[in-house]
Amino acid sequence: MTWTVPALTRAGGSLTAPEAELLPDYLAWHRSTFLYKCQGLTGEQLALRPLPASSLSLLGLMRHLAKVERTWFRIRFAAEDVPPLHAVEGHKDADFDLVDPARAEQEYHRLLEEQRLADLAVAGASLDATLAAYGEQQSLRMTYLHVTTEYARHNGHADLLREHIDGVTGA
Repeated sequence: MTWTVPALTRAGGSLTAPEAELLPDYLAWHRSTFLYKCQGLTGEQLALRPLPASSLSLLGLMRHLAKVERTWFRIRFAAEDVPPLHAVEGHKDADFDLVDPARAEQEYHRLLEEQRLADLAVAGASLDATLAAYGEQQSLRMTYLHVTTEYARHNGHADLLREHIDGVTGA
C-alpha cells in the first residue's frame, strides 16, 4: 500500500484571546493549513516540481518548514545543542533540492516532531524573552511572527503547487 498524507482537521482558536494564546494558536492554524494542503498526496506527488523554473515541491516545503521550526525555536530561542536540519556543505537549498519521495512519510513525521519540540522549547516562556538572531536581540513574540510569516508565505506556494499537481484548490 502506498503511503499518503493523512487527512486532518485544521486547528482552530480564539480570535480575541490574549496575545500569549493568540500567537501560538495562529501559528498552529498555519501549521495545520500546510498539512491540510498536502493531505491525500503520495510521496511521489509531494516531490513533484510542477513549476519548471522552480525547485519548489510540497515535500521540499515540508522539509524547509521542519528546518524553520528547529532553527528558530529550538536552536536560536532555546539554545538547544542540536544540529541544523538538511545542512549539506556547499548546498544552501538542500531542504528543497534533495527530496526523496521514498522518505515522504519520515519527512512528514519529522515536521510533526519538530513542531512538537518547538512548542516544548517555548512552553512557559514570556513573549518578551529574547534570543540573538543575526547579532540582534529578538523577542519570542517576533519569533512567532517570523515563523508564522514563513508558513503563510509557503502556504501560498502550497496552494499553487497543489493546484498544479491534481487541481485541488481552496483554503
